[in-house]
Amino acid sequence: MLDLPYSLTIEATEDPDFFGFYSPDLKGFSGVGHSVEDCLYKAKWGMQEHISLLKEQGLLVPPENPLPIVVIQNERQLEPVS
Repeated sequence: MLDLPYSLTIEATEDPDFFGFYSPDLKGFSGVGHSVEDCLYKAKWGMQEHISLLKEQGLLVPPENPLPIVVIQNERQLEPVS
């Protein structure tokens, strides 16, 4: 069972040892890891730290997602600018 308070999106990159992650539920929260498992571990502890920082700064902490999901997808590529 995944013990995350918010949903998480993990994005695979062209480099097999580099993944990015962010939470669509927790604005401003993102990070990187070397594997999917590394991202899950870093996200669990990083979310707690992010929430603590929001509280310290007197900013709004969004309610926890009662049914958080984890999405693993390929990195979104930016459209070339002409």
